[in-house]
Amino acid sequence: MASEKQYPMTEAGKQKLEEELEFLKTVKRKEVVERIKVARSYGDLSENSEYDSAKEDQAFVEGKISSLESMIRNAVIITEDELNTDEVGLGKTVTFKELPDEEEETYTIVGSAEADPLEGLISNDSPIAKALIGHKKGDEVKIQTPGGEIEVVIVDVQ
Repeated sequence: MASEKQYPMTEAGKQKLEEELEFLKTVKRKEVVERIKVARSYGDLSENSEYDSAKEDQAFVEGKISSLESMIRNAVIITEDELNTDEVGLGKTVTFKELPDEEEETYTIVGSAEADPLEGLISNDSPIAKALIGHKKGDEVKIQTPGGEIEVVIVDVQ
């Protein structure tokens, strides 16, 4: 049997996933079941778009529940010891300047399950994180991105 993928994450990230799972199981699942009941009451299911839509939502919710359960079951929590280094790694917040224009950016490197780039949380599987991991403050790093290669200097690691 192949081992399941592991999902590195912070304790807070795992808690967030557990809360989302609880919401889906206790609230969203019931809402979808109720929509299916209402749509069934409209009669002929072969031409019932409300029923089809509700069944699609049900499949999405059940898929999301299954995915979250797998992530939580296979979570690998990043410990404080792993965070107490001065090099870029999982759970660390890194600030860097893009060269030559010196535009500063700050990201926290998290596991793929927690990633939310709009919130400054990038996956450890992303090109930026992969290039930065293992480097320290002051290091210049070349990052291969889909838009081409960029060069950055690490300003801070927390």
